Amino acid sequence: MVRFQPVSALATPDFMNGLSKLFKQATDNAETDPLLQIATFVFDFECIHPFKDGNGRIGRLLTLLLLYHAGYEVGGYISLERIIEDSKDTYYEALNKSSQGWHEGKHDLRPWWNYFLGMLIAAYKDFEDRVGKITSARGAKREMVINAIESLSEKFTIGDLRRACPGVSYPTLQRALADLRKEKKVRCLGRGPDAEWEHIKG
Repeated sequence: MVRFQPVSALATPDFMNGLSKLFKQATDNAETDPLLQIATFVFDFECIHPFKDGNGRIGRLLTLLLLYHAGYEVGGYISLERIIEDSKDTYYEALNKSSQGWHEGKHDLRPWWNYFLGMLIAAYKDFEDRVGKITSARGAKREMVINAIESLSEKFTIGDLRRACPGVSYPTLQRALADLRKEKKVRCLGRGPDAEWEHIKG
């Protein structure tokens, strides 16, 4: 059964290049939660449907890769493929709902976001059930970032922060800054990876 009409083969390279550029811009700006960025990238990949066959499997491999680079490593221990297979009907339903109006830019990403985040939560719960309560290093790394910001001058760049936190990955720094920005502890004074940030004294 045809659920969605992908873009033409001729248009596919331009769509994929555009998708990659938009994802990089969103990642560099760190204005959106990385999980929503990843979910949206994977969804758009599935809508573009660049390959004749195997798009779903490649989309799931991209999910693993992007989650890993963003610091979410549960896919290395729990099979996301299995979780998706076990919820296949819901998976296709979410894709179908969110893809309505995609070609016209009038689609609603919320059904797909809800499914994607629910799938990830299920993976973490499965992991907890297998190994007990998770004690993640993410909290420790967040504290390291906060301490580093307080030790830096009032204005700083991500480059300054990377040098102050050599054991923290770039995506983790971005996520920590995004969280602190929401909590109004820092503010960004520009755009892009070289933008200055400012520590808001509380």
